[in-house]
Amino acid sequence: MTPTSRTNRLLVAMLAAVPFALVACGGSSSTSASSTSSTAGAATTAAATGAAGETITMLVYDAFTEPEVLKSFTQQTGITVRIAKGGDTGTLVNKAILTAGNPEGDVLWGLDNTLLSRALDTNGLFVPYASGELASLDPAATALVPNHEVTPVDTGDVCLNYDKAWFATNKIAPPTSLDDLIKPDYKGLLVLENPATSSPGLAFLLATVAKYSPTGFTAWWASLRANGVTVVDSWDAAYYNEFTQGGGGGKHPIVVSYASSPPATVIYAADPKPTEPTTANVSASCFRQVEFAGILGGSKHVEAAQKLIDFLVSEQFQAALPESNFVYPVRTGVALPDLFERFAKPIAAPLTVSPADIAANRDQWIAAWTKAVLQ
Repeated sequence: MTPTSRTNRLLVAMLAAVPFALVACGGSSSTSASSTSSTAGAATTAAATGAAGETITMLVYDAFTEPEVLKSFTQQTGITVRIAKGGDTGTLVNKAILTAGNPEGDVLWGLDNTLLSRALDTNGLFVPYASGELASLDPAATALVPNHEVTPVDTGDVCLNYDKAWFATNKIAPPTSLDDLIKPDYKGLLVLENPATSSPGLAFLLATVAKYSPTGFTAWWASLRANGVTVVDSWDAAYYNEFTQGGGGGKHPIVVSYASSPPATVIYAADPKPTEPTTANVSASCFRQVEFAGILGGSKHVEAAQKLIDFLVSEQFQAALPESNFVYPVRTGVALPDLFERFAKPIAAPLTVSPADIAANRDQWIAAWTKAVLQ
């Protein structure tokens, strides 16, 4: 299964009539060279010294936005990083699997926990590396890869988002739970992404599996279908075309997006900017995504790639992630920007499903969803 990957990282939400690029999955491939890197002491690397003068390639999904701070990496190490975009996360991971042992790059960024087991089951796909920074990272994220095949680099939460003004104008209380969506007051208000074609759509499906159990989630989806729901293929189509705050004249005031989307409605708004977001998320609906970076098996620049992994989890790089890619630092103790601190803190108790359970059941859960919702 190849869901379009997480826009996760960009998950930018936008103000009506002010379109902007969010971290969503794209399709075309492109490359850019970066002279990147961290100030002295920003990361304690477990890699050996050396590798200066080398050029390494980091494969990323199309939604990845290169933080300006990445350019300091070369200044410190002498290693040049070439960024190569290769489609959405599912496409990126599929390409890596097909070229295992003879990779198109040295480091892969963006593998998430919905595809983790599938990637790790591919023999030799990654070169294990235990960064010296692991003790500073979220233990729940590092526990997902005890053998260090890949390193967690950020987290994000896929959640229901709603248009605050629409609910105020229509004098309806905004939803506070998944259960609300099957009530008459919310009939026909939701647009969401197909889990067979969209990473946020898959994450939302997994949220319902976690909430209602692997045997009970289909009953909830059948009730949602009866209450009216619009399904589209991608996050872009859901947010920009169908959502009332997406700028495309959409009619649905509830959309599946990200916990970090609301700040984007301020950041990308025209001046004078609003003092608070025009959207909000429903914390009880959120599914936790974790993204990883790993050194690809067959890389001829393993030492340089280790240095890059260390930099990606350094405090300097991690602090730049919220406003560049609309994801949360996986490094503990990194302060969030003010807008995130006030309006989009990481969800305290997100819904989760283990990578092993996802790997074992993903296809059959999608098939069950398809039968309950589309057939």
